[in-house]
Amino acid sequence: MFSIMLKSKLHMARVTHVMPEYEGSLTIDRDLMDAVKLLPYEKVLVSNMANANRFETYAIPGKAGDGMICLNGPAARLGAVGDRLVILAFGAVPTDEARRHRPLVLVLDDRNKPTGPLRET
Repeated sequence: MFSIMLKSKLHMARVTHVMPEYEGSLTIDRDLMDAVKLLPYEKVLVSNMANANRFETYAIPGKAGDGMICLNGPAARLGAVGDRLVILAFGAVPTDEARRHRPLVLVLDDRNKPTGPLRET
C-alpha cells in the first residue's frame, strides 16, 4: 500500500507574470524547481493566498535565477501579479516509510528568493 505525501513545497511564491493566451501551466524559476526537486511537467496543486483559489496544473521550468512565477492559460484567470501562492507537489510513498518521509520546503521572499535554507519538515 502507498500513502500520498507532500513531496515539495514553494511557500509564499509571488506571481510575477500572467499569460492568459499561453496554452497552460505554471512557469517556475528553474532554480526554485531544482531546489525542491520539482520536475518539469510534474503535477502541482496551487493555492492562492489572495483569493483562496486552488487549482491543479503542471510545472514548466523558467529561466534559472530570474524569480519568475507565471500563471499561464486558464490559471492566469485565477490570480494576479503580486498574489502569493503556495505550490505543492505530492508523491506516493510506501505506507511503511510514510512516517519517516519529510517534504522539501522552501519559503520565498517578495522577489521569490529563499528566506533561509531548504527545510525538510
